[in-house]
Amino acid sequence: MVVNQLEPSFHPLAEYIYRLEQGEALIKNSPNNVLEVVGILKSYGMILDIYSRNLIYIAEKQLFIIFPFFKYFNGEISFQKLFHHWGHARINFEYAEYCMKSMMWHGGGELDRYLDTLEFKKTVQRIIQAKLKNNFLMLALDKVFPQFFPEQIRMMAYHIALGQFWQVMAGIFLSLSESYDKDKIKSISQVVKHISDKLVENANKPIIYQVIIFNKSYDIIPKSVGLTFLSDTAVPYIEAIFLRGTPFLGTISYNAQAYQIPQEQSLFTYGALYADPLSVGCAGIPPTLLMQDMIHYLPNYLYQFYQKSVRQEDDLLVKICNTFQKSMFCVMTAAIKELAPHSLNTTKVEQKKENRVYLEAWMDRLLTSRLVIANQELEP
Repeated sequence: MVVNQLEPSFHPLAEYIYRLEQGEALIKNSPNNVLEVVGILKSYGMILDIYSRNLIYIAEKQLFIIFPFFKYFNGEISFQKLFHHWGHARINFEYAEYCMKSMMWHGGGELDRYLDTLEFKKTVQRIIQAKLKNNFLMLALDKVFPQFFPEQIRMMAYHIALGQFWQVMAGIFLSLSESYDKDKIKSISQVVKHISDKLVENANKPIIYQVIIFNKSYDIIPKSVGLTFLSDTAVPYIEAIFLRGTPFLGTISYNAQAYQIPQEQSLFTYGALYADPLSVGCAGIPPTLLMQDMIHYLPNYLYQFYQKSVRQEDDLLVKICNTFQKSMFCVMTAAIKELAPHSLNTTKVEQKKENRVYLEAWMDRLLTSRLVIANQELEP
C-alpha cells in the first residue's frame, strides 16, 4: 500500500500517521466522538476560565504573602465562601497549581530561559526592595535565604503565563461549543480545524507580567522580552502536561532503588495522554480534581449520553477522563499539524518525506499513550 506517493510506514501506529497525512485527526470521526469531544471541551473551557482568573489573581495580588490562606478566593472573602471552602464545595484550584508546578519543573521555551537571565535577576531585586523596603523582618529573611524571594517571583511568572495561556484556550473551547450548538461543527476534522485556526490566530499574543507596588507599576515580564502564546506557553504546556507530567504520589515508588521513575525527565510519560482512568479515579490523584470540577459544567447532551451507558453515573469520573483524553488528542492533532515542518497536505514528495519522519517521531512518543484506547467509542 502506498500512501500519498510514499512507501508504507512500518511504525506500529502507522494507521495514525496515514490519518494525519490524509487530513484526518488522531481520533476517528463519528457523531458520538464529536458529541463527546465538544461537550467535554465546553466543560473544560468553563473550568479553565475559572482556573486562569485565579492564577492571574495570585500572581498579581499574592506576591510575597508567605501564608496565602485566601489565595483561592480571588479577593472576595466571605463566611459563606469560607464554609464552602472548608466543606470542599468549591472548584479545586489545586489542579491548576499542579499544572503550573509541572510546567515550572520541566521548563522549556523562552520563558524558562528568560527567568535565568541577568535582566530578570535585576528586576527581581528591584521588586524585592520595592515590596519589602519597610519590612525589616522580611528583608532579614531575604539576607538569610537569598534565593527564597527570587524563587517566589519565578513561580509567580509561571502562574501568570499559565493563566494567560488558559484564558485563550478557554475562549477557543467555548467558541467551539457555540459553533457546535449552531450546527456548524459536525466532524472531528472540523473540531481540529477550529482549534488549529484559533491557535494560529493567537500565536503571537504577548505574555506579560506586571505588578503594582505602592501605586507604582513594575514589569516582571515586559512585552519587550517577546514571549508569545504559542511558542512560549502552548508548546511547553504540551510537553509538560500532555506528555511528561509527574508521577502521582501513592501510585508509584519515589524510592531511587526501586527504579520505577526514569532518571531523565525527557523519558517521563505521566502526562494527560498516558493517564490510566482507573488511577485517575482514585482519591488524591491530581487529575481527579479536574474531573470532579468538570462534572459541574457538563452540557446536558453529554450528561444524557453518559446516562445511556450500562453503569450510568457509577463510573462517571472514568467516563469523563476517557472523553477528556479524546479531546486532548484532538488538541494534540492541531498542535502536530501546526508544528509540522511542512503543510501536511503538501504535494511535494521531499516535503512529504520530511513530514513522514516528523510524524513517526511523534508516534514514537505516543506509542505507550492511550491513543488506541481513546479511539474506542463508548457504547450507550
